[in-house]
Amino acid sequence: MNLITIQSTINASINKVWDCFTLPTHVINWNFASPDWHCPSAENDFTAGGEFHYTMAAKDGSFSFDFWGTFNAIENNKYIDITLGDGRKMLVNFMEVNNATIIVESFEAENVNPVDIQQAGWQAILDNFRKYVEA
Repeated sequence: MNLITIQSTINASINKVWDCFTLPTHVINWNFASPDWHCPSAENDFTAGGEFHYTMAAKDGSFSFDFWGTFNAIENNKYIDITLGDGRKMLVNFMEVNNATIIVESFEAENVNPVDIQQAGWQAILDNFRKYVEA
């Protein structure tokens, strides 16, 4: 299985980055890859063994889906280990460097879409996250 890794450097404290990444009240503001999509609802039980459910939807109402997974392990301001709803593994690492925070996401590619398309989509969401946090 292919492993995809994306990353971003965000000009904000690790505490702010962590909160914006994990709290549903923030997730709904950045969790989409393009302006014609949005995340109308987000909820999570942010504990080991808890699940998250984020609705990903086209703004025109033509399509939506539940993006979900289970938190395997969480260390505040360090990492989140996740199993996505389809069984793929994902790890999100947070590192504070010189008053900025680096996020590195690594995840197993799915078998439907080309790896480069998956990487571009996930990177677009992470770029959207950076813009939201830095705004």
